[in-house]
Amino acid sequence: MPHDATSQPRAVVLLSGGLDSTVTAAVAKQDGCELFLLTIAYRQRHAIEVEQAKQVAAALHAYNHLVIEVDLRALGGSALTGDQAVPKDRHAQERSQGIPATYVPARNLIFLSLAAAQAEVVGASAVYFGANVLDYSGYPDCRPEFIHAFEQAVAIGTKRGVEGAHLEVRAPLLTLSKAEIIQLGMKLQAPLHLTHSCYDPIGALACGRCDSCVIRRQGFAQAGVEDPVAYAVL
Repeated sequence: MPHDATSQPRAVVLLSGGLDSTVTAAVAKQDGCELFLLTIAYRQRHAIEVEQAKQVAAALHAYNHLVIEVDLRALGGSALTGDQAVPKDRHAQERSQGIPATYVPARNLIFLSLAAAQAEVVGASAVYFGANVLDYSGYPDCRPEFIHAFEQAVAIGTKRGVEGAHLEVRAPLLTLSKAEIIQLGMKLQAPLHLTHSCYDPIGALACGRCDSCVIRRQGFAQAGVEDPVAYAVL
């Protein structure tokens, strides 16, 4: 897929189907990028988010939406890819202590590597992903130093990199609170009603009790916006 340097700049956006990645995709669109959305179906417990990502991609009129299957359940090591329980009803202090059980080993490293590969193929100059250090401080792969190190690895270890084509990894939500992310999404008219954030859904309903649900619900409350998602526990 050749890239005309004079055309609209291309960006690969990691789209999970969740709130943060959807707003990130809307930011990339606002930045004037042609959207190449990439969703990884990694046999996660909350695989419903993959279906939501397809709806988000359609709503954002993405140029391309690619879904890649990667079996991270074969590796395990996470409540999202194994049989261990998803933490529920945890307070902010509990969430800030240590790396949570929902950490998936090397997930962002794997996903960003796939995104960098797609960027190399389609001629994209940027990869966007919805990392956030405030709400998920326990995840080591959401830190600025990780992002910088990954950019350096791509520059050294890819054909386009050694030929001088820089790939920028952009995390526009990195230091925003959940309320600020929601407000930004509203401003950009992101399809927040299509997003799925729950780690342990009950059928089509979000559980309302996992870390992700709790943080999302608090964010909507602080933003003064009604959450369009239905919860099993109110």
